[in-house]
Amino acid sequence: MKKQKIITISRQFGSAGRTIGKKVAEKLAIPCYDDEILQKVAAESGFHPDFLKDQGEYYVSHTFFGGALAGRNVNGYNGYSIQDEVWIVQSKIIQELGAKEPCVIVGRCADYLLRDVADCLKVFIHADMDFRAKRIVEVYGERNEKPLKRLADKDKRRKKFYKYYTGLEWG
Repeated sequence: MKKQKIITISRQFGSAGRTIGKKVAEKLAIPCYDDEILQKVAAESGFHPDFLKDQGEYYVSHTFFGGALAGRNVNGYNGYSIQDEVWIVQSKIIQELGAKEPCVIVGRCADYLLRDVADCLKVFIHADMDFRAKRIVEVYGERNEKPLKRLADKDKRRKKFYKYYTGLEWG
């Protein structure tokens, strides 16, 4: 089976990774998957897209309540947290996309998930804190928290999430 050529983009929050991914895909005339993956995960998992967007970079340890609240196998707890359930569905979707056609996939550990499925160009987008702080205020309207604190928090969560699900270092 021929491996598809895929570009995976990991990025620091506010570094313009999503924007770069969309522009690269447009130039190459291939699809770019970012929020589209969330929509597919929502449809397949039953979780609301807003929940997925908010919780997508969090991980929790395996707890009974996590599995019970996910509504999965309540009588015989399966050992999965809500995040694990989402990870399983998301992994399957990303691997299917990677096997289907050349594309750009932003985030979601796609570089790791497609390591055996696709011929990947793995890119990590980063930028200095001042650029990112200014950008999240201008582009995303981030104002509730101090931008530097928000950046550090998001980067810390992405790093932990990546390490938890891949066993590798993020970035």
